[in-house]
Amino acid sequence: METKKGRMALFCYWFYVLNPLLPRPVSMSDITVRFRRLHNNAQLPARQSAHAAGYDVYACGDDDLVILRGQIVPVPTGLAVEIPPGYHISIRARSGMAVKHGLTPVNTPGTIDADYRGEIFVPLINLGREDYVVKTGERIAQLLLEKTYTIAWHEAELSDTERGEGKFGSTGKR
Repeated sequence: METKKGRMALFCYWFYVLNPLLPRPVSMSDITVRFRRLHNNAQLPARQSAHAAGYDVYACGDDDLVILRGQIVPVPTGLAVEIPPGYHISIRARSGMAVKHGLTPVNTPGTIDADYRGEIFVPLINLGREDYVVKTGERIAQLLLEKTYTIAWHEAELSDTERGEGKFGSTGKR
């Protein structure tokens, strides 16, 4: 015979453990990204500290590259990757290179889609005051593995906001 206490325990178990509507904690398990070295000098991207979000990626080639002031140069990494479906990798600037030398990916963040299998290039722009020599083996950007979401587009009237259709700079300085 079922008791009120037993039914309540069963309900609580269902609600807190089995309920598919409750958000679940994100697993901290590793996600495997397969890679292929396209050049003998290619180095695997690496985190520089235990809690770093990004994996530094390295320049790879037979010779160093000179990036003139104002010039954009696609810097090879010597790596191709197979990103699991449902993810993408974003390419972001390394703050030290940006602040010290004015070097940054021109399309930051760049995106590497899960179905791309070619070599990863980082298009660096030199916004600095001097030409810059990118040496083979130098850390040039950081890679972040991110979840890709599918968007369900729905055409509808949009709700009003305080900003409305205000464009660049419309919220002013705060």
